[in-house]
Amino acid sequence: MLPFLAGVLVFTGPVSSGFLPVPYAVAATQKTAVTYKLSKQSESIVTSGVRQLTYAWIPSDSSIPTEVLHVLQVDLQNPYVQLNAMGGPKESVTAKQSVGAMTRETGAVAGINGDVFRTASGTEGVPMGAQITSGQLLASTEQLQGMYAFGVTQDRRPVIDNFVFSGTVTATDKGVSYPLAGLNKSAYRTEPDKAYSHVNALYMYTNAWTASERPANSSATPNEALIVDGIVTEVVEGAAISTPIPENGFILRGHNRRESGNFVASLAVGDRVAADYSLTTASGKTYNPSDFQMMVSGHTLLMDQGAPVSFTRDVNGLSGYADRARTAVGFSKDGSTAYMLTVEENGGRKGVTLKELQQMLKELGVWKAVNLDGGGSTTMVTRPLGDFQTQLTHPTSYGTTQRLVTNGIGVYTTAPQGSLKGIAASGPQTVFIGQQAAYSLKAYDTHYNPLDPNGLAATWSIDKQLGSFSNGTFQAAKAGTATVSVKSGSASDSLKLEIVGETQIAKLIVEPSSTLLKPGSVINVPVKAQLTDGRLMSVPASSVSWEFRGFTATVQDGKLTVNKVQNDAAAGYAIARYDGYGAVAVLASGSEQVLEDFEKAAYGVSFAGTPVETMGSAAIVTGIAGRELSKVLAMDYDFTVGAGKRYANAVLNDGKGIAIKGSPSAMSLDVMGDGGMHWLRAEFINGDGKPAYATIADKVDWTGWKNIRFDLAQAGLKGEAKLTKLYLVNQENDQDERSMLGQIAFDNLVLQYPPGKIAVTNPTIEMKVGNKQATVDGAKVTLPGAPFIQKGTNTNYLPLRFVGDTLGAQVVWDNKTKRVTVLRGDKMLELWVGKDTMTANGIRQPVPAAPLLIKGSVYVPVRLISEQLGQKVDWENKTQTITIR
Repeated sequence: MLPFLAGVLVFTGPVSSGFLPVPYAVAATQKTAVTYKLSKQSESIVTSGVRQLTYAWIPSDSSIPTEVLHVLQVDLQNPYVQLNAMGGPKESVTAKQSVGAMTRETGAVAGINGDVFRTASGTEGVPMGAQITSGQLLASTEQLQGMYAFGVTQDRRPVIDNFVFSGTVTATDKGVSYPLAGLNKSAYRTEPDKAYSHVNALYMYTNAWTASERPANSSATPNEALIVDGIVTEVVEGAAISTPIPENGFILRGHNRRESGNFVASLAVGDRVAADYSLTTASGKTYNPSDFQMMVSGHTLLMDQGAPVSFTRDVNGLSGYADRARTAVGFSKDGSTAYMLTVEENGGRKGVTLKELQQMLKELGVWKAVNLDGGGSTTMVTRPLGDFQTQLTHPTSYGTTQRLVTNGIGVYTTAPQGSLKGIAASGPQTVFIGQQAAYSLKAYDTHYNPLDPNGLAATWSIDKQLGSFSNGTFQAAKAGTATVSVKSGSASDSLKLEIVGETQIAKLIVEPSSTLLKPGSVINVPVKAQLTDGRLMSVPASSVSWEFRGFTATVQDGKLTVNKVQNDAAAGYAIARYDGYGAVAVLASGSEQVLEDFEKAAYGVSFAGTPVETMGSAAIVTGIAGRELSKVLAMDYDFTVGAGKRYANAVLNDGKGIAIKGSPSAMSLDVMGDGGMHWLRAEFINGDGKPAYATIADKVDWTGWKNIRFDLAQAGLKGEAKLTKLYLVNQENDQDERSMLGQIAFDNLVLQYPPGKIAVTNPTIEMKVGNKQATVDGAKVTLPGAPFIQKGTNTNYLPLRFVGDTLGAQVVWDNKTKRVTVLRGDKMLELWVGKDTMTANGIRQPVPAAPLLIKGSVYVPVRLISEQLGQKVDWENKTQTITIR
């Protein structure tokens, strides 16, 4: 078990690429007795010999989400196709970069992330296994158990095996040799003896090692010798050589005053030195690294001889038994086909366990496979047909952000430029009603590689009247699926287009930057849609319409400006609609008060780290990017030392804090994020001296300044509270997913004070089935229609407007859509006559029975509407009495 392993698998893909609309539901608590079916959803060509396929992993239990598998199928017998290892910039093994950056730097047409790596303190992010690029060994294996690697030999045969590095360095003039422990490796603990890797061991370092130390935290003072073209040019005892390593040289590093160091110290300038090393499999077969075109290591073996195998290594450090994004590589039984795979994790898609991944591989017919780095690292990039650059194939667990990783596997084509074979349509495949989408014409040659399309005239069309084209720009007008076609001369192409409709929405989310109902207030109101297949997408502002209750306002480019508030409005309801589907932002009148803008702060700010190894600084400064002329609170943090959960605290006023007057319900502030993915929180001290905590952001997943509003009521502030800390939490799980070093900053802390909880009436209503007479708090009233029991459902129905009016709700009827909207307190319910679903604050959910329209009145299931509005319903069967209280 290696709890410090770097990533778990992560996938990457462009938001505009059109994600797979497969069924999605909330995950079940158990997966026992569930079967899965792998169903191919799409297939496309990347280049001659390389195909991109998408599969749905469909469970027999509809309550379990359908996951998505992405596959690159590579024909290793195609003379124009090559696989190679990708790494850090300029083939550095210590400088990480994203898979997208790797493919751009090396010219790959597709790629996935590769080896696991350590992110613990003092490590350089070097691949834990071997890496061979273009026949050259850039990093050796470590002395670990059960680690497997994938390679392709120079004669194009794929190999997956457990490799062991061995080598010897010989001073040829002296006839003296010494065992070589490794090449370009960080310090680590060997297995099974848990020894320090560099103690009394001889290592080789090349110019692929670009870190400042060789290596950090080795527990071994070095003796080093620089060898250039096989000749010793420099020897240093007790310290590292400062001379840069040339391309035709390497450094030998031994342990000072130990046998390995004595060997290095025995070398003299001018001595000839030769190094010989190889990789040996568990079965005893030995390879020279130059026997391979490429090699990238992974973790546990997944498949052998077409069947899942027992894990060769403990997978707990990779969250192997949890649902995560996954990356793997394997090959077919005849060795002619390589499979590079990723499983998506984003939005409602949670990924799979390693055992589920094995089942996917089995259904694909993969003969042998090894698990690669997953979770936050899982990334696939591909070059769409006709494009010149790669792009994300699907979202990573961070959305469109790609994690920096140690290496990857790239797919390359050496095909010469051919003649024009065809054209390709390029543009978004998923859009919203009201959105404009730009499409362009691409061209490709006989080897399916891109050609410059200049000079090719394009005519665009769509097979269904869902919108209109003008000069390659599509204006979406209706929901549905269609085919977009393009013609140029005799050539043509098409792509599937999905225009999202309200039936696809599981949840609509409005995230207002403020809830202050005040004339002149300007509020950011971004809208997101969680689709039924699990995708989480931002809805363009041009696709959202707005309704206002209790106030008037205008919305432009996602910013809401409050104009006039009705005199008697206890609350204002800003209802965002997309294709009729609604969600609400509830605003309340009150006041705002600047808590701190740091311009005239007369108190001290300090840094406190937990555990004590956590380092950093906090201060009120000027010159921060984006606020160069303002004072802000900046905090630098360093989580590279220590273990477990770690905290970086900006302590205000020596822990005495900033006094908060009254009982604010929310706070907004500007935060400069660094994309570090840490949990951002605030600490308060209540008037009774007890602490209270509030989450500002679940993870700092943005860079630059961003305004955030967070709830204080849920934090439990009481009495005259004080804000004492703003802090980051580096949680214990998945620390490899987050930055160890970074800086964040804070500005413009503003408290929001509503008049109190939005008042609602809570009367006791008593009714009887079949009787129009009822009582409200004991007073007799006459209903517009008698409650009744619907035959076949045993559901009690009653007039909605009566209940809504009695409970102090606003009831709005839309005759065109047969939709009724109920607004009460901080809730918005929407129901449709004849539909078996409703929404509660933007979340779609089933109803036990559909609303009915009888003689112009809407009747609803009594328990449904009452309990959704926070009331309790009692039923007395003997007297057929309904009591709402």
